[in-house]
Parts: sequence; C-alpha cells; structure tokens
Amino acid sequence: MSLGDEYENTGGYGGSGQTRTRMPDSGGPHGGGRRGGGRTSSRSLVTVVGVVVLLIAAIAFANRGGDDSASGGDDDSPKAEATAPSGEKPVRSANAGIPSGFARDRQGAESAAANYSVALGSADLFNTDRRREITTAVYTPEVAAARQADLDRAYSNEEFLANIGLDKDGKAPAGQTFISRVIPVGTKVTKSTDNDATVEVWYTSLFGLSGERSSNPVTESWYTTTYQLKWVENDWKITDFQQKDGPVPVGRDQQASTAEDMTKAVEEFGGFTYAR
Repeated sequence: MSLGDEYENTGGYGGSGQTRTRMPDSGGPHGGGRRGGGRTSSRSLVTVVGVVVLLIAAIAFANRGGDDSASGGDDDSPKAEATAPSGEKPVRSANAGIPSGFARDRQGAESAAANYSVALGSADLFNTDRRREITTAVYTPEVAAARQADLDRAYSNEEFLANIGLDKDGKAPAGQTFISRVIPVGTKVTKSTDNDATVEVWYTSLFGLSGERSSNPVTESWYTTTYQLKWVENDWKITDFQQKDGPVPVGRDQQASTAEDMTKAVEEFGGFTYAR
C-alpha cells in the first residue's frame, strides 16, 4: 500500500473527509458557537465550578503518593493502558528529526507507531528531500528502498497536487498556507513479540489550505491506521500499514474559524515532537 493512495482524488489526508464543516456566519468575522440567554450562562458557570472541583480533587489524590493500600496491590502499571502515557522515558535520539531508539517492548512499539503517524501525515511529505528522509527513518531498509519511487511518483503527480490546491512543486499559492497535520488520540497493541508488533493508532488529521480564496479549506478527519512493525537495527520500523475511517465523534455546534485565524493558529502552535 502506498501512502500516496490515501490522498487519491480525495482533497484531504487519508480519505474523503466525511466529517461536517460549519463555515463562519457572515455576521461575525471570528465565528464562535451560538449564544444563549441567562440560563445558558448560569449552566456554564456551574460546569466551570464542577470542573475546578474535580481538578482540585484529582491533584489532592495524586499528591497523596506512595499509599499502597489505596491502590489495592503492588501493581504499578497504568490501569487505562490503552490511553495512558508510556511508563518509559521519552527517547533521547532522533533520525531526520523523528524520534527514534524506542524501547523493545509494547510501550516502545506504541510510541513508535504514534510518532511515525505524525511524520507520515505531515506537510514534509510533499518536499522531495524531506520525504526521502522520513521514508528512510520510519520504514525498514528494504521497504523504504522498494517504496521510495512509488512515493515520489504519488507526491509529484501534478494532477493530484492541483486537486489539493498546490502547484507542481508541492507549494501553496501566494498568501495561503498548506496544512497537513496528524494528532494521535490513542494507541492499541493487538500483537506483540520481541521482534514484531501490530499497533493501531487512532488519530485526527487537519488537511487543506488556509488563507483567503482557498479552494481547499482546512478540514478535520478521523482515522485508525494499523501498523505492522519489526525490530530492525535496534529500533521499531514499519513494514506495512492499513488505514480505515473513524471512529468519528459527533461534531459540536461550533462554527469554523476564519481563514485568518486558522493560518495564525497553525503558524503559532507547533506540532508535537514526541507522541505518547
């Protein structure tokens, strides 16, 4: 499966983008949700107070520390393993700017898959030099060598680039910003041995062009990608992957931000350098 297949005639990362996008009303440049009356304000205040109380309680519980009787045993493993942060310390090395040197265990495989999702969903894939660096960093050597030509053809196809609003060199029109970003939500290991692992990564993605007169505005989509990983050269590397839509949450009644606000947000909020 070529990563370029995910973009084929879709106008967005990894699929047709079935989530709904609510555009800003003409009455206000900054969008925003609907405004209610006094009852809504009162309910909002109650909600905020409730959240603060829960937060204070959580902090107090966390600060008790070292109370084995409260935990009900000597098991120190996270109880919500599928979404809890890894117990291993973050890796200290990087390959082409991508975290590397993951632990040879289930947690290390999950961290590798999450970080590789971020790299493979980034706008850097549309730059020839960066694409080759990323491919070499995340795939096993034999897979990287076999797929490099296919990826180059997919990401340099002028018809495909035109469909998503980019020029033949993969650049956005003047005054617009190309956005392609993946944000992992959770990971799940379905198979794990010393040398192989299968990891599912659930994530949301942003894809499109922000800016005035954009023909492909930034949209949000949800996917789950299953990665086949192999332990090679003291690290986890991808041998294959499959992608499917969802799970997709129900969208809230929020208005889409203006092109100006979206561009500003992407420029000011950097992506994560380490996932999970």
